[in-house]
Amino acid sequence: MNVAVVGHVEWIEFVRVDRVPARGEIVHALETWAEAAGGGAVAAVQLARLAGASTLFTAIGDDELGKRVAPALADYGVRVHAAIRAEPQRRGFTFVDAAGERTITVIGERLGPRRSDDLPWDELAEMDAVYFVSGDPAAARAARGARVLVATARSLAALREARVDLDALVRSRNDAGETYKPGDLDPAPRIDVATVGQLGGTFTVEGGPSHYQAAAVPGPVHDTYGAGDSFAAGLTYGLGEGLPVDEAIALAARTGAAALARRGAHGV
Repeated sequence: MNVAVVGHVEWIEFVRVDRVPARGEIVHALETWAEAAGGGAVAAVQLARLAGASTLFTAIGDDELGKRVAPALADYGVRVHAAIRAEPQRRGFTFVDAAGERTITVIGERLGPRRSDDLPWDELAEMDAVYFVSGDPAAARAARGARVLVATARSLAALREARVDLDALVRSRNDAGETYKPGDLDPAPRIDVATVGQLGGTFTVEGGPSHYQAAAVPGPVHDTYGAGDSFAAGLTYGLGEGLPVDEAIALAARTGAAALARRGAHGV
């Protein structure tokens, strides 16, 4: 399968602590590491795990961190098409506490790709499945050239303007930034998936919602970073492979659960 992601990258510094510090408190790090992460990078690596390789359309900063993105993701089988922005690479700082919960601070503006960027957008029409994480409305329209298009509700404004047919919209019911209700998009997505963490979630296909169960985590929980975008990548792959909706959802639940057993974005 040929699979791709349209979205952003954040260079994340992870710090493992017993607990996130209270205001004015000092805590000591137990472990630190850094990765090319963010929604686009997480999903592209997960799709590469499933398909053997993937492509990421993105934008990066014109600085040292931006230069690290493509080589870092290439190690996981991701081919990066990146526009260069004359600004710093967006980065972030993530606490991971003893329970595996992640607390994130992002620094800088999100660098999503634009259709006007000099990237090989025609490749998207050759893709079996694309996951749209971020970008302008014209980039979303280019992504619709793929046989299957899945998107996150985090980019609802761009999707609303793009007016593209979505095979699926994915959102976290626990995230205020991913709120969606019927009528927010025209045309409406064929499948509306709402995740609720360890409680599973719901999916709606031309009618009332159906509940799905969360998958078992294949090992100790390291942290929750990237579980949502790994779920969406699994759904994108499953629908692109032609699986029935319930089987594609089950695959997504397994990829989301697997992310919990990995350290950070990619399990470094």
